[in-house]
Order: sequence, then C-alpha cells, then structure tokens
Amino acid sequence: MDERPNVRTPWYFWAAALLSIPWNAFGCLDFTLTVTRSPTYLAQFPPEMIDYVDSFPGWAIVAWALGAWGALLGSVLLVMRSRWTIAAFAASLLGLALTTVYQWTGEAPATVTGAGGLAMTALIWIVAIALLWFAVRMRARGVLS
Repeated sequence: MDERPNVRTPWYFWAAALLSIPWNAFGCLDFTLTVTRSPTYLAQFPPEMIDYVDSFPGWAIVAWALGAWGALLGSVLLVMRSRWTIAAFAASLLGLALTTVYQWTGEAPATVTGAGGLAMTALIWIVAIALLWFAVRMRARGVLS
C-alpha cells in the first residue's frame, strides 16, 4: 500500500530520474570494465593511464566503487521514489570526494590533470551534487517517502 498522500509528481522528476540512470550506469560500466581489465575497453587509454589505475591503493578502488555504484543505486531509488535515495547519493558523493582527493594528491597523468580531465571531473561533481540536491528537494515536497 502506498503511504504517500496524493502528492503530484512533477514531469521533470521523471525526466531527471530516468536520465540519471544511464549517466550513472556509465560510471559503473567504466569502473567494472577498468577493474576487470577489459582489453577492448582499456585499449582506448594511453599506457600511463593504465599504469596509474593499476597503482590505485585498495581504499581508492573502494571509494571509486562507492561513488559509481552508490550513484546508480541512488538513481534506481529515485525512480522508486524511495526516501533512501538521499543516503545513496550522499554515499556516492563521499566516494567521489575520496576518489578526487586521491587523484589530486597522487601522481596522476596528464589525462587526469589536464583540461579534459578537469572538465570531466567538474561535470561529474556538478551532476552528483545536483542529484543530491534534487533528491532533498523532492523529499521536502513529499515526492520521496
């Protein structure tokens, strides 16, 4: 039985929720293909990038997994209109923060620290923060329960 009062779910909720799934699924795909050493996937990266990823300490891999899989879980929970969406997106941001700290304190190659890497990192942060903010707003409006 649905415990929500008759709260109208705005159309943009569904647009944001459904678009967040492929965005975050790609992060999980990237993580999985990288850590499982998919030859086809890794062929697109320069050797110094592969060496860099191979040097990740265990905690950085766990943080990366938390960021990627937490975000996808958040997106699925968002579609389900679950109150746990906020916790999943917050956990994802924690993973992203730890991964970013490692990127900027380690010996990252130019593909990570260059303009393209900076732009991608910024975009990931913007989307992650926006999704958490969106979930908090939808919870306040009664869309998530």
